[in-house]
Amino acid sequence: MNKIMRAWLDQGKRQVLDRLAEFETEPEDAPIITASRIRYEPGGKVRAIEVGGIGAMLQVARRTGVVEGIDRRLHLLKAHRPYHESDHVLKIAFNALCGGSCLEDIELRRNDEAFLDALSAKTIPDPTTAGDFCRRFTPHDVDALMAAADEARLRVWQEQPDELQGTASYGPEDRGPPERLPCSIPEVLRQESDTTSRSAPFRCARSRRR
Repeated sequence: MNKIMRAWLDQGKRQVLDRLAEFETEPEDAPIITASRIRYEPGGKVRAIEVGGIGAMLQVARRTGVVEGIDRRLHLLKAHRPYHESDHVLKIAFNALCGGSCLEDIELRRNDEAFLDALSAKTIPDPTTAGDFCRRFTPHDVDALMAAADEARLRVWQEQPDELQGTASYGPEDRGPPERLPCSIPEVLRQESDTTSRSAPFRCARSRRR
């Protein structure tokens, strides 16, 4: 954040604090909340959306390798005309992030020009196409998609500072001495894959998702 933006935000905070400090508790003849001075005008050069952070979410997906991992591991489309597998997956994920509860809600975002501009996208797949994409999944494809997410999670963890690569203790005193476990996610995953009893819950969770 640059100095100009920081100063602008600090000024806004001071103005709010000043208004709160001047608040009086004397009896009032009329309600405090009023909209008598509000005017609405269209902005010809500025577009706004309620999910302004959606562009940042896309940058996170690219920075962590989620987009590249999906396109490399998941192969459901014979031709990309024009959408890729990552376009479909991200569209469904973004729909949920924006408060969508079903595939039909994608149509709301698809017709929102400001939303499309935030993603630098000419268009996104419609709900019908999204349903067809989901029906193409097999158990193997589900595993491929989860593997792409696992790769991204490991990549993020490996970029953490060394002080986070330690051990953690848990266990209430009334249940015996605490057990020490590795904090390193790669080490945990290796232990899960090597120990049948510990990896079983993960396999059950995956089978339920299918």
